[in-house]
Amino acid sequence: MITDERIVTFINSLDTENSEILEAIEKEALASGVPIIRREMQSFLKVLLMMQKPASILEVGTAVGFSALLMSEYAPAGCRITTIENYEKRIPIARENFKRAGREEQIILIEGDAAEVLGRLEGEYDFIFMDAAKGQYIHYLPDVMRLLADGGCLVSDNVMQDGDVIESRFAVERRNRTIHARMREYLYELKHREDLVTSILPLGDGAAVSIKRNGGQNCAPASFKRNVEKGKES
Repeated sequence: MITDERIVTFINSLDTENSEILEAIEKEALASGVPIIRREMQSFLKVLLMMQKPASILEVGTAVGFSALLMSEYAPAGCRITTIENYEKRIPIARENFKRAGREEQIILIEGDAAEVLGRLEGEYDFIFMDAAKGQYIHYLPDVMRLLADGGCLVSDNVMQDGDVIESRFAVERRNRTIHARMREYLYELKHREDLVTSILPLGDGAAVSIKRNGGQNCAPASFKRNVEKGKES
């Protein structure tokens, strides 16, 4: 928990229920120990989608399909959603959930490792939702930027790692240090790239919202510029 639990509880208490199918899938997921986006993130996504009005959405990390279905309800009519999932046990559940909701024609689920799938995708997406392996966000970013349309919105969920990201690497469990370092690098990139304008919010477990500047696809990433500066100093 990165924000006051009482405040989060109060905010969530004001929320209205989702559609019947979403409520059912959420209960099933929680009963099975499958993580889904938190209630406050659900509300935030709804507002963003109604503001952004994307014609195409890319989701990295399907799980059982809850967030893809939620986005399908709040995106404009005719919006196409592509979602990527690598965990074999969850793929058939997600497909069945899309069918239950009558959204199997609108939502395209691509099976496979996100790094490989992103590399072969073409075209542009107006809205990209990152909710997969947190240690891989930084590796996904080059293809995500290639696929994100000018003026498009990138939402990255769970970027605070339950607060660990603000700690020294020595205060983090050894097995989590690689993820810790990669997430810090990812957040630095989002905030320092010239082709992005990013806000990092203490929402849920942390969310980063980035907008791609028009014509920004030719801007060098922050890590490249940092390496150039280091070369000058030496």
